Amino acid sequence: MLEAGTKAPAFTLPDKDGNLVSLSDFAGKKVVLYFYPRDNTPGCTRQACAFAGAYEELKRIDAVVIGVSKDSAASHQKFAEKYNLPFILLSDPELTAIQAYGVWQEKKNYGKVSMGVVRSTFVIDENGIIEKVMPKVKPDTNAEEILTYLAGKA
Repeated sequence: MLEAGTKAPAFTLPDKDGNLVSLSDFAGKKVVLYFYPRDNTPGCTRQACAFAGAYEELKRIDAVVIGVSKDSAASHQKFAEKYNLPFILLSDPELTAIQAYGVWQEKKNYGKVSMGVVRSTFVIDENGIIEKVMPKVKPDTNAEEILTYLAGKA
């Protein structure tokens, strides 16, 4: 997994509407980039809804929220509509950004080992440098931790 102080890997991925979005589109803004395993699963839904709840406050401090999973754009579309998610969801089925950020890892679930996305959040500064890495975040507290962190930086 990447560390704070390193340049954030560039990516261009489709959003829920099929529009291509690049990290470079947000130069000059703080980016909260979070990777999650799957749309419409309990933990991922709680995390997304928590970010939706914090969205206005994050917007006020000029931070952009981007969620990334390997789900399709169509899946993201339904997920965003169902839970009224106001932020960007990017589809990464080829694992381009997921692997570049080092969040595709071996996971153990009930003794079974498989590869998957480890729920992780990165705060990227206005110059494209990773300033904070939060590996293995908790879905219920991640958005609040980000707000607290960014409030301390303001």
